[in-house]
Amino acid sequence: MNPYEVCTLCPRACRVNRQTGGKGRCGMTAEIRLARAARHHWEEPCISGTAGSGAVFFAGCPLGCVYCQNRAISSGEAGAIIPPARLTEIFWELKEQGAHNINLVTATHFAPTVAACIRAARAEGFDLPFVWNTSGYETPETLALLSGLIDIYLTDLRYMRAETARLYSGAADYPAVAKEALRHMVADTGPCAFDDAGILRRGTVVRILLLPGCLAEAKLALVHLNKHYRGKVWVSLMQQYTPMPGMPAPLDRRVTPEEYASLVRFAKELGLTNAYTQEREAATESFIPPFDETGVRKEHS
Repeated sequence: MNPYEVCTLCPRACRVNRQTGGKGRCGMTAEIRLARAARHHWEEPCISGTAGSGAVFFAGCPLGCVYCQNRAISSGEAGAIIPPARLTEIFWELKEQGAHNINLVTATHFAPTVAACIRAARAEGFDLPFVWNTSGYETPETLALLSGLIDIYLTDLRYMRAETARLYSGAADYPAVAKEALRHMVADTGPCAFDDAGILRRGTVVRILLLPGCLAEAKLALVHLNKHYRGKVWVSLMQQYTPMPGMPAPLDRRVTPEEYASLVRFAKELGLTNAYTQEREAATESFIPPFDETGVRKEHS
Protein backbone atom coordinates (compact mmCIF):
# COMPACT_ATOMS: atom_id res chain seq x y z
CA MET A 1 0.00 0.00 0.00
CA ASN A 2 1.11 3.55 -0.72
CA PRO A 3 2.13 4.88 2.73
CA TYR A 4 0.52 8.25 1.96
CA GLU A 5 -2.93 6.72 1.41
CA VAL A 6 -3.51 5.92 5.09
CA CYS A 7 -0.75 7.98 6.64
CA THR A 8 0.96 6.66 9.76
CA LEU A 9 4.41 8.08 8.98
CA CYS A 10 4.59 9.98 12.26
CA PRO A 11 3.40 8.98 15.74
CA ARG A 12 0.21 11.03 15.27
CA ALA A 13 -1.01 8.27 12.92
CA CYS A 14 -3.75 10.51 11.53
CA ARG A 15 -4.51 7.98 8.73
CA VAL A 16 -5.44 10.75 6.30
CA ASN A 17 -5.26 9.97 2.56
CA ARG A 18 -2.58 12.47 1.67
CA GLN A 19 -2.10 10.89 -1.76
CA THR A 20 -5.41 12.31 -2.99
CA GLY A 21 -4.85 15.78 -1.57
CA GLY A 22 -5.87 15.36 2.03
CA LYS A 23 -3.73 17.16 4.59
CA GLY A 24 -2.38 15.15 7.48
CA ARG A 25 -1.71 16.33 11.01
CA CYS A 26 1.57 17.63 9.57
CA GLY A 27 -0.44 20.05 7.38
CA MET A 28 0.87 18.56 4.14
CA THR A 29 -0.41 16.45 1.27
CA ALA A 30 1.90 13.86 -0.31
CA GLU A 31 3.43 16.52 -2.58
CA ILE A 32 6.83 17.68 -1.35
CA ARG A 33 6.89 21.35 -0.34
CA LEU A 34 10.23 23.04 0.32
CA ALA A 35 10.84 26.46 1.85
CA ARG A 36 14.60 26.73 1.37
CA ALA A 37 17.60 24.78 0.10
CA ALA A 38 20.94 26.46 0.78
CA ARG A 39 24.15 26.18 2.73
CA HIS A 40 23.50 26.76 6.41
CA HIS A 41 26.25 27.78 8.85
CA TRP A 42 24.43 27.61 12.19
CA GLU A 43 24.33 23.90 12.96
CA GLU A 44 26.79 22.21 15.31
CA PRO A 45 30.46 22.65 14.23
CA CYS A 46 30.78 19.03 13.12
CA ILE A 47 27.77 19.50 10.81
CA SER A 48 28.30 23.03 9.44
CA GLY A 49 32.10 22.98 9.37
CA THR A 50 33.59 25.87 7.41
CA ALA A 51 31.57 25.54 4.19
CA GLY A 52 28.12 25.02 5.67
CA SER A 53 25.58 22.25 5.74
CA GLY A 54 23.34 21.77 2.71
CA ALA A 55 20.08 22.44 4.53
CA VAL A 56 16.83 21.45 2.83
CA PHE A 57 13.88 22.85 4.81
CA PHE A 58 10.63 20.93 4.33
CA ALA A 59 7.27 22.57 4.97
CA GLY A 60 4.89 21.12 7.53
CA CYS A 61 5.58 19.47 10.88
CA PRO A 62 4.16 16.46 12.72
CA LEU A 63 4.94 17.83 16.20
CA GLY A 64 3.67 21.43 16.16
CA CYS A 65 5.19 22.96 19.29
CA VAL A 66 3.42 26.05 20.63
CA TYR A 67 6.74 27.93 20.75
CA CYS A 68 7.87 26.97 17.22
CA GLN A 69 10.71 29.16 15.92
CA ASN A 70 10.01 28.27 12.27
CA ARG A 71 6.26 28.77 12.21
CA ALA A 72 6.22 30.00 8.62
CA ILE A 73 7.28 26.59 7.39
CA SER A 74 5.87 24.33 10.11
CA SER A 75 2.43 25.76 9.39
CA GLY A 76 2.86 25.24 5.66
CA GLU A 77 2.50 28.95 4.87
CA ALA A 78 5.86 29.11 3.09
CA GLY A 79 7.37 26.96 0.40
CA ALA A 80 6.82 25.65 -3.09
CA ILE A 81 5.73 22.23 -4.31
CA ILE A 82 8.37 20.35 -6.29
CA PRO A 83 8.51 16.95 -8.02
CA PRO A 84 10.74 14.27 -6.47
CA ALA A 85 13.24 14.52 -9.34
CA ARG A 86 13.85 18.15 -8.38
CA LEU A 87 14.79 17.13 -4.85
CA THR A 88 17.48 14.84 -6.20
CA GLU A 89 18.77 17.72 -8.35
CA ILE A 90 18.93 19.91 -5.25
CA PHE A 91 21.20 17.40 -3.54
CA TRP A 92 23.68 17.71 -6.41
CA GLU A 93 23.42 21.51 -6.51
CA LEU A 94 24.22 21.79 -2.81
CA LYS A 95 27.21 19.52 -3.29
CA GLU A 96 28.43 21.72 -6.15
CA GLN A 97 28.13 24.73 -3.85
CA GLY A 98 30.54 23.03 -1.44
CA ALA A 99 28.19 21.81 1.31
CA HIS A 100 29.65 19.26 3.70
CA ASN A 101 26.46 17.20 3.78
CA ILE A 102 22.76 17.20 2.90
CA ASN A 103 20.74 18.28 5.92
CA LEU A 104 17.10 17.16 5.66
CA VAL A 105 15.20 19.40 8.08
CA THR A 106 11.83 18.07 9.34
CA ALA A 107 11.28 15.59 6.52
CA THR A 108 9.50 12.84 8.48
CA HIS A 109 6.13 13.31 6.77
CA PHE A 110 7.80 12.91 3.36
CA ALA A 111 10.07 10.02 4.36
CA PRO A 112 9.13 7.52 1.59
CA THR A 113 9.72 10.06 -1.17
CA VAL A 114 12.91 11.37 0.40
CA ALA A 115 14.22 7.82 0.77
CA ALA A 116 13.58 7.20 -2.93
CA CYS A 117 15.40 10.42 -3.85
CA ILE A 118 18.41 9.43 -1.73
CA ARG A 119 18.53 6.08 -3.47
CA ALA A 120 18.37 7.80 -6.86
CA ALA A 121 21.23 10.13 -5.90
CA ARG A 122 23.35 7.28 -4.56
CA ALA A 123 22.78 5.33 -7.78
CA GLU A 124 24.25 8.31 -9.64
CA GLY A 125 27.37 8.30 -7.42
CA PHE A 126 26.38 10.87 -4.80
CA ASP A 127 28.77 10.58 -1.86
CA LEU A 128 27.96 13.27 0.71
CA PRO A 129 26.50 12.17 4.08
CA PHE A 130 22.75 12.62 4.56
CA VAL A 131 21.64 14.21 7.85
CA TRP A 132 18.15 13.54 9.26
CA ASN A 133 17.38 16.70 11.25
CA THR A 134 14.41 15.83 13.44
CA SER A 135 12.43 16.68 16.55
CA GLY A 136 12.90 13.07 17.62
CA TYR A 137 9.18 12.36 17.19
CA GLU A 138 9.65 9.35 14.92
CA THR A 139 8.18 5.86 14.61
CA PRO A 140 10.34 2.73 14.31
CA GLU A 141 8.58 1.96 11.03
CA THR A 142 9.55 5.27 9.44
CA LEU A 143 13.10 4.98 10.73
CA ALA A 144 13.23 1.52 9.14
CA LEU A 145 12.47 3.17 5.77
CA LEU A 146 15.63 5.25 6.26
CA SER A 147 17.92 2.47 7.46
CA GLY A 148 21.12 2.41 5.44
CA LEU A 149 20.26 5.72 3.77
CA ILE A 150 20.81 8.23 6.59
CA ASP A 151 24.40 8.67 7.75
CA ILE A 152 23.81 11.16 10.56
CA TYR A 153 20.89 11.71 12.89
CA LEU A 154 20.63 15.23 14.31
CA THR A 155 17.80 14.71 16.76
CA ASP A 156 16.15 16.51 19.65
CA LEU A 157 15.36 15.11 23.06
CA ARG A 158 12.95 17.86 24.08
CA TYR A 159 10.87 16.44 26.89
CA MET A 160 11.28 13.77 29.54
CA ARG A 161 7.90 14.30 31.19
CA ALA A 162 4.62 13.47 29.49
CA GLU A 163 2.84 16.48 30.98
CA THR A 164 5.40 18.94 29.60
CA ALA A 165 5.18 17.30 26.18
CA ARG A 166 1.40 17.49 26.28
CA LEU A 167 1.39 21.12 27.35
CA TYR A 168 3.91 22.40 24.81
CA SER A 169 3.47 20.03 21.87
CA GLY A 170 0.18 18.22 22.40
CA ALA A 171 2.14 14.96 22.44
CA ALA A 172 2.14 13.27 25.84
CA ASP A 173 3.74 10.25 24.20
CA TYR A 174 6.82 12.23 23.13
CA PRO A 175 9.20 11.03 25.90
CA ALA A 176 8.53 7.35 25.23
CA VAL A 177 8.52 7.81 21.46
CA ALA A 178 11.72 9.87 21.37
CA LYS A 179 13.61 7.47 23.62
CA GLU A 180 12.70 4.51 21.40
CA ALA A 181 13.51 6.50 18.24
CA LEU A 182 16.92 7.41 19.63
CA ARG A 183 17.65 3.76 20.33
CA HIS A 184 16.97 2.95 16.67
CA MET A 185 19.04 5.88 15.44
CA VAL A 186 22.14 4.97 17.42
CA ALA A 187 21.82 1.31 16.44
CA ASP A 188 21.58 2.31 12.77
CA THR A 189 24.47 4.78 12.61
CA GLY A 190 26.86 3.25 15.13
CA PRO A 191 29.50 5.37 16.90
CA CYS A 192 30.34 8.85 15.65
CA ALA A 193 33.01 8.95 12.94
CA PHE A 194 34.72 12.16 11.83
CA ASP A 195 36.92 13.01 8.87
CA ASP A 196 40.35 14.63 9.19
CA ALA A 197 38.77 18.10 9.26
CA GLY A 198 36.49 17.22 12.17
CA ILE A 199 33.35 16.95 10.05
CA LEU A 200 30.95 14.23 11.13
CA ARG A 201 30.58 11.48 8.54
CA ARG A 202 28.42 9.10 10.53
CA GLY A 203 26.74 8.97 13.93
CA THR A 204 24.11 10.63 16.10
CA VAL A 205 24.03 14.09 17.67
CA VAL A 206 21.37 14.73 20.32
CA ARG A 207 20.16 18.27 20.89
CA ILE A 208 18.75 19.45 24.18
CA LEU A 209 16.94 22.75 23.68
CA LEU A 210 16.73 24.39 27.08
CA LEU A 211 13.33 26.04 27.45
CA PRO A 212 12.58 28.76 30.02
CA GLY A 213 11.54 27.18 33.30
CA CYS A 214 12.45 23.68 32.09
CA LEU A 215 15.94 23.28 33.54
CA ALA A 216 14.97 20.17 35.51
CA GLU A 217 13.56 18.61 32.34
CA ALA A 218 16.80 19.23 30.42
CA LYS A 219 18.83 17.72 33.26
CA LEU A 220 16.68 14.59 33.13
CA ALA A 221 17.51 14.30 29.43
CA LEU A 222 21.22 14.49 30.25
CA VAL A 223 20.84 11.78 32.87
CA HIS A 224 19.16 9.53 30.29
CA LEU A 225 21.87 10.14 27.70
CA ASN A 226 24.65 9.61 30.21
CA LYS A 227 23.13 6.34 31.38
CA HIS A 228 22.38 4.81 27.98
CA TYR A 229 24.59 6.52 25.40
CA ARG A 230 27.71 7.76 27.15
CA GLY A 231 30.49 7.91 24.56
CA LYS A 232 28.12 6.77 21.79
CA VAL A 233 26.57 10.12 20.82
CA TRP A 234 27.51 13.78 20.86
CA VAL A 235 25.29 16.12 22.85
CA SER A 236 24.41 19.71 21.94
CA LEU A 237 23.29 21.97 24.78
CA MET A 238 21.25 24.76 23.21
CA GLN A 239 20.18 28.11 24.65
CA GLN A 240 18.90 29.58 21.40
CA TYR A 241 15.21 29.64 22.37
CA THR A 242 13.67 32.85 21.07
CA PRO A 243 10.17 33.75 22.32
CA MET A 244 7.65 34.31 19.58
CA PRO A 245 4.96 37.01 19.99
CA GLY A 246 2.09 36.12 22.29
CA MET A 247 3.82 33.35 24.24
CA PRO A 248 2.52 32.76 27.78
CA ALA A 249 4.87 32.69 30.77
CA PRO A 250 7.46 31.27 31.08
CA LEU A 251 7.80 30.92 27.28
CA ASP A 252 7.61 34.70 26.89
CA ARG A 253 11.25 35.13 27.86
CA ARG A 254 14.69 33.87 26.91
CA VAL A 255 16.60 31.34 28.94
CA THR A 256 18.60 33.14 31.62
CA PRO A 257 22.41 32.89 31.73
CA GLU A 258 22.05 31.27 35.16
CA GLU A 259 19.74 28.54 33.82
CA TYR A 260 22.07 27.68 30.99
CA ALA A 261 25.17 27.79 33.19
CA SER A 262 23.47 25.35 35.54
CA LEU A 263 22.78 22.94 32.68
CA VAL A 264 26.37 23.10 31.44
CA ARG A 265 27.68 22.62 34.97
CA PHE A 266 25.44 19.59 35.43
CA ALA A 267 26.75 18.04 32.20
CA LYS A 268 30.29 18.47 33.49
CA GLU A 269 29.36 16.92 36.83
CA LEU A 270 28.03 13.89 34.96
CA GLY A 271 31.37 13.65 33.18
CA LEU A 272 29.97 14.23 29.71
CA THR A 273 32.81 15.19 27.38
CA ASN A 274 31.32 14.71 23.90
CA ALA A 275 29.26 17.87 24.11
CA TYR A 276 28.79 21.23 22.44
CA THR A 277 27.74 24.41 24.21
CA GLN A 278 26.21 27.45 22.55
CA GLU A 279 26.92 31.15 22.76
CA ARG A 280 24.08 33.31 24.07
CA GLU A 281 24.08 35.30 20.81
CA ALA A 282 22.45 32.27 19.16
CA ALA A 283 19.16 33.21 20.82
CA THR A 284 18.21 35.72 18.15
CA GLU A 285 15.93 35.62 15.14
CA SER A 286 18.91 36.44 12.91
CA PHE A 287 19.83 32.75 13.17
CA ILE A 288 16.49 31.80 11.60
CA PRO A 289 17.04 31.85 7.81
CA PRO A 290 14.59 33.49 5.39
CA PHE A 291 12.16 30.89 4.07
CA ASP A 292 11.94 32.54 0.67
CA GLU A 293 12.28 29.45 -1.55
CA THR A 294 15.99 30.06 -2.12
CA GLY A 295 17.39 27.10 -4.03
CA VAL A 296 14.01 25.38 -4.33
CA ARG A 297 13.17 26.03 -7.96
CA LYS A 298 15.79 26.22 -10.67
CA GLU A 299 15.18 29.88 -11.33
CA HIS A 300 15.86 30.58 -7.63
CA SER A 301 18.97 28.40 -7.33
